[in-house]
Amino acid sequence: MSTATQQQLKALQAALAAEHAAVYGYGVVGGRIHRERRADARAAYDAHRARRDALVREVRDLGARPVAAAAGYALPFPVPDSAAAVRFAAELEDRVAGVYSDLVRACDGERRREAAGALREAAVRAVRWRGESVAFPGLAERAGAGTASSGSPSATPAR
Repeated sequence: MSTATQQQLKALQAALAAEHAAVYGYGVVGGRIHRERRADARAAYDAHRARRDALVREVRDLGARPVAAAAGYALPFPVPDSAAAVRFAAELEDRVAGVYSDLVRACDGERRREAAGALREAAVRAVRWRGESVAFPGLAERAGAGTASSGSPSATPAR
């Protein structure tokens, strides 16, 4: 396997880990969100499940074993109510966008276009949850991060 393919695989696995965490996170969001935002939470949950499934196929197509979801994830802050669920959903999307920005950098061609589309979708969802945007979606939260894998999951696996 070439170095470029290895870098792509590493970035794909990081994106897959982030999607696993996002699917888990939206389970938390869905349990706390007000009724008027449940459709948004459900749509995001479904989008992340679809991306997760596509990434599993891509990793397998490269001959690797897809990273598995953790049994549970530690949340970055307590989510006791709808307001916290909205903040958490925006955080999930910001973190997913960051991982896809890494995937955009690691890939080319069709895979890069797909990663850019996923980044855009996460950024749009983050704006919808937060009510405002950031200048460079997928990069703002990476300012302190040194590598693609440093903080890629949306929540950290519970130990």
